[in-house]
Amino acid sequence: GFLISASNPKVILFYIAFLPTFMDLTVLSTADIMLASVLTLIGLMIGLMAIAVFASKARGWFRSERAMKRLNRSAGSIMASAGAYLALRN
Repeated sequence: GFLISASNPKVILFYIAFLPTFMDLTVLSTADIMLASVLTLIGLMIGLMAIAVFASKARGWFRSERAMKRLNRSAGSIMASAGAYLALRN
């Protein structure tokens, strides 16, 4: 997960734009860079594990036919509402 995120151009651009607002990059030592990398790795691991746990729970919720019917009706209502809004807006 970390290597995929680290090689993602959007993530790289985010860090290029985000870090200079909080750190003076010209005075960072190797230890500082390693610390920032480890903290980023830990943050990504916690975030990805939270997503995995939630997805596992959601998988159980959406296995029933009743839940899928409710989800389909909700999604359909949202799309119909968005379509009606766009149609009435102009």
